[in-house]
Amino acid sequence: MKFKLKISVLSFFLLLFVGVSTVYAQDRPNTGVNESGESMDEEDPDRYIPLNGVVEKKLITERRVLPYQPQREADIFWEKRIWRVVDVREKLNKRFVYPQRYFFDILLDGVMDEKIKAYSINDKDDFTEELTKDEAAAMVSDVDTFVSFDPETYEETIEVAYNDLNPEDIKRFRIKEVWFFDEETSTLQVRILGIAPLKEEYDDQGNFLYEIPMFWIYYPDSRELLSREQAFNEQNDAGPMNWHDIFEMRLFSSYIYKESNVYDRRLQDIPGLAGVDLLLESEKIRMTIFNFEHDLWEY
Repeated sequence: MKFKLKISVLSFFLLLFVGVSTVYAQDRPNTGVNESGESMDEEDPDRYIPLNGVVEKKLITERRVLPYQPQREADIFWEKRIWRVVDVREKLNKRFVYPQRYFFDILLDGVMDEKIKAYSINDKDDFTEELTKDEAAAMVSDVDTFVSFDPETYEETIEVAYNDLNPEDIKRFRIKEVWFFDEETSTLQVRILGIAPLKEEYDDQGNFLYEIPMFWIYYPDSRELLSREQAFNEQNDAGPMNWHDIFEMRLFSSYIYKESNVYDRRLQDIPGLAGVDLLLESEKIRMTIFNFEHDLWEY
C-alpha cells in the first residue's frame, strides 16, 4: 500500500513538472535565440548569428506612435511659424551623424522604400509638389562625363561616371515648426511640420557657393518611420531611444533663421543684420516665444 502511494505521489509530481514545463514553453516568446545566446537567421534556420548583446532588443521595432490629439481651430489663441537650422557639427547634434546610421540615410531610405514622401522645394515648404522616387534619387547622385583616349587605336570615347552623395556631406538640416497656444489646455505647444536636408554647392575650383535644401519631408507622416529607427542614447545603452523621441523631446540644438513675417524674408536678408547680430536676433525671437506664455500667467 505504501509502495503504491509513493508511486502515485511521484507520478503526480512528474505530471505536474511536465505540465508546467509545457506551459512555460508555450508562453515563452519566440525570440530567435538559442541556449548559447546565438540569434537564429529567419531565412536560413540552420545558420546561427552570434547575439551582439545580452538580449535581442525589440522595443524600438514594436513601438507604436499615438496620433496627435485633435485640435480645434477655435482653441488656438495665438500662433507663430518658426524655421530653424540644426547643425550636426554641434556637440548635442552628434547623433545625427552616428556612424552606424546617419539621420540623412534614414530619410533617404524611407523615400526610396516609399515609406515616406519627399516634396519639392519649388513651392518653398508648402508640401504641395510631391517628388517621385527617381527624382529624389537624382538629387543624391551626380553624373559626370569625360573623354577617354585609347593610345593604340587613337579613338576617343565618352564615359559616364556616377558620384553618389556622401551622407557626411550633409552638415545641416532645416526644420519648420508651428508654436501655438491652446486655450482648452492653457498650454503653449509646438508641432514640427517639415525637415529638409541641406546640400552644399561648390564651384569647379572647390570654393563654397551656397547651400540649398534637397527636399522636404512632411514630419507628421514620417512619425511612424522615425519611431522605429533607433537613435544613440549616450546616457544609457539599455534605454533605447528613437528619432521620434529626439524631436518630440527637443533633444537637439538649433537656431532660428526665419519667423513668419510680411516680407517672407530670412533674418540674414534684413538690412544691417550680419554676424553676431543674426544670432542675437535669433535669440530675441526665441525669448519672445518663451515670454509669451510667461506673461499670460504673470499677475
